[in-house]
Amino acid sequence: MALKPIKDLLEFGIINIDKPTGPTSFTVSDQVKRKLKLKKTSHFGTLDPAVTGVLPVALGRACKLTGYFLGHDKEYIGIMHTHKEQSIKELQKIIDKKFIGKIKQTPPIKSAVKRQERIREVFRWELLEESEDKKDFLFIAEVEGGTYIRKLCSDLGEIVEGAHMSELRRIRAGIIKEETSVTLFELDKAIKEYESGNDKPLRKMIFPAEEALKKIMPFIEINKASVKHLHCGKPIFKRDVLTEIPKENVFAVFCKKQFVEIAQKTTEKGEDILAKPLFVFN
Repeated sequence: MALKPIKDLLEFGIINIDKPTGPTSFTVSDQVKRKLKLKKTSHFGTLDPAVTGVLPVALGRACKLTGYFLGHDKEYIGIMHTHKEQSIKELQKIIDKKFIGKIKQTPPIKSAVKRQERIREVFRWELLEESEDKKDFLFIAEVEGGTYIRKLCSDLGEIVEGAHMSELRRIRAGIIKEETSVTLFELDKAIKEYESGNDKPLRKMIFPAEEALKKIMPFIEINKASVKHLHCGKPIFKRDVLTEIPKENVFAVFCKKQFVEIAQKTTEKGEDILAKPLFVFN
């Protein structure tokens, strides 16, 4: 099977950067852009400067897809510091009672979004270890995208006479996991190899965007004869489709392994129109 050209991966791929502490997520994304000499990159799922870990960066035209990846579940490991000595068992009881499931949360003052109360879901928040002085607690948390871990810790602190998040690392963002992340230093080494004629290290670091799409959203397959008119922005007709039509309103469209577009169902009548394009890739 022929490998996808590296230039195609750079134009429509995703790279999982292990963000270091210090720079903003935008700065890291911009560094990737300059290092790879691309016109555009964008990250999905902002991390505070002090937070490390999984930062997916979209390359080239894959930037158009970031909205479809945002909002997926996230997983973190971190340390919470309490201002007074606490029992790990009692803290866990409070967490289980008040902070698991759907909760109301107002973003912290220093955040990139409007400060208004919203509903977010916490799937897991488990205290794993405690320090000798019973003030530092290692935890793991799985939450809905857009949940602020820092705010979870401070909200718990309002109940137990003070607490704050002291360290945090993201280990998963949707389907993108820590074990596939690469540091900026590792990226630099791969780029040097690429410039010397060996693209294997860099190729291993880039996820084809179309493969990632298949993992996060439903998709259909169309016949080859229909590709040309879809590339022109025309709607999808039921006769174009070779596979079962998904229940969801938005889905990806493929012709075998070729990604064609993202489409949305329409209620428009006439000629058995199924969907219209949201993003066409050609």
